[in-house]
Order: sequence, then structure tokens, then C-alpha cells
Amino acid sequence: MSAAAHPLHVVLGAGPAGTTLAGELARRGYAVRLVSRSAPEATPEGVQPFAADVSTADGALAAVAGAAVVYHCVNVAYHRQVEVMPRVQCAVLGAVEAVGARLVVLDTLYPYGPTQGAVMTEDTPWRATSRKGRMRAQLDERYLAAHRDGRARVVLGRSADFVGPGVLNSTLGGAVFPAALSGGEVLAMGDIDLPHSYTDIRDVAAGLATLGTHPEGDGRVWHLPTTPAVTTREIHRMIETRVGRPLQRAVLTEPRPFGPFDAEFMAEYAEMFYQHTEPQIVDSTAFERAFGVRPTPLDATLDDTVEWYRALLAGTRS
Repeated sequence: MSAAAHPLHVVLGAGPAGTTLAGELARRGYAVRLVSRSAPEATPEGVQPFAADVSTADGALAAVAGAAVVYHCVNVAYHRQVEVMPRVQCAVLGAVEAVGARLVVLDTLYPYGPTQGAVMTEDTPWRATSRKGRMRAQLDERYLAAHRDGRARVVLGRSADFVGPGVLNSTLGGAVFPAALSGGEVLAMGDIDLPHSYTDIRDVAAGLATLGTHPEGDGRVWHLPTTPAVTTREIHRMIETRVGRPLQRAVLTEPRPFGPFDAEFMAEYAEMFYQHTEPQIVDSTAFERAFGVRPTPLDATLDDTVEWYRALLAGTRS
């Protein structure tokens, strides 16, 4: 069956998650529209680029016109999240309600807040203490309320920190792999001997696409497929094996500017630094059992990520 014969899937946000998701949906044979404030210049094959400001009611409505399923992968500059993300939610919820589309939301772990190292499942209490964590929890409560009230069909997929091909602005992204390959200083935050979960960006995409095509999962939070947590030191050791040299680490015991993370970002990130001073362990067993989707093994994630960055540094990948 051709993509044109399938219902339209609309992905809001053309960052690493949204772009990878759009490609995943296109490979599954769906008609896909990828939306950002300015139409994405480089879209996966078979994906239609579209420009719209989805923080406005008119922009969101134009973006989702004709959609059967909408995926909310929009993010904004860290220091603007508390201001802007509620506006995006209001506009997007109104738009999907108007067109009758299902809504799949890419979510964070922030609503849980500090857990003192307890394993995070979908039943973990929401005890956010940060501004951004409380904001995310309030948004999630509104999403789930919209579903309960019958105003929109909504499902949330939560991810740990991203890692993988195309991921730059993550604690295991552009401040780690280029330096690992070139012999520069590699960023590490907090206690590197604590277990810390990372979710392969391709598992984020596969997980969201699965939620988008399984309406029986609606009305709740799911943890997207995430490989078992290991320590940051162990991940660095695995990277060393792949790049053939020891890593020169710069360990930040408190937030300060480093690499792609400037002073403005780090000032905002300070309230979230607890994520690096206690274990961050995500359990995705419920999703894996419900949908039969397993996370990518960490070895494969690191193999592919190192090769992606190697190509990027060689100038052979845009």
C-alpha cells in the first residue's frame, strides 16, 4: 500500500527526535508531515516538510490539518521552556481536538523529580521540585485530563537522556563523541560511578511510532524502550574501546559552561543537576511487554553513534 493510501501522521518538531520519528514512520509506509517554525531543509525520504508556529492556535491548526495522528516532539531553548511549552500545549491540544486526531506526546522524566536512586517505572510518584519539573508535571496532568474528559485521545511516551546518531545537545552527545574521536576533553557530569539510563534516539522514534499505531495504549504514560542502565564510567570505557584511545575527561561536579552548554543553559540546568548526583534508572518493561518492542543494545547504539560522529567530523555527513 502506498503512503498516500495511509492516514496522515504529523510530527511537530524537527529536532533529533522528531526527524528520526518522521523517518521511522515513512519507512513504515505512512504519509508523514514534519513541522517546524521554518520548513525543515533536510527531511527523511518520503517526508513532507511544513512551516508553522505551533505555539499559536492558527499555526497549530494549519500544521495538523488532515492528520489522523499527531506527535508532539516540540522543544524550545532551555531558558524559555517554562514560558513557551504551556502555550504550545494549549495550541496543540486545541488543534487535535478540532480535527479529531490522536495525540502522542514525547515526554521527559522531569515530573518524577529526585528519586534517591529508586528505579523509575510508570508508577513512580511525581514529586518534581524544580521549576521545569513542576511545569512538565502540570502539562502532563492536563494532557491526561483532556483524555479522561473525552476532549482528545492522548498518550505520553517518556524517555531518558537521548543518545545516538544525530543527537548533539545531550549529555552523551556533542560534548562527548567529537572529543573522544579527536583526543579532546570529554564532558562528564556529577558522579560518573552512578548508573544512568540513556535512550537510543531510534528507540524513541520506534516507541512513539508504536504508540501512534496502537490506540489501545492511550490515556496513560509509557516509558519508551530503554536499555538497562550502566555507569557513565562504563559507557566511557566502551567508547574508549571504539575510538582506540583513553578519554580525557572533564568532570563537572557542579554546573558550569562546557562545550555546547553555554552559561545561559547551565544556569537553567542547575536545578536539574540532581540527575547526575543520584542514580537515574529507567525501567521500560511495561512497554516492552505490551508492544513487543525491545531497546537497541547499548553496544550497537555506541557503535552506530561513534560512526555517525566519525562521518560528521570527516565532513561526509550534514
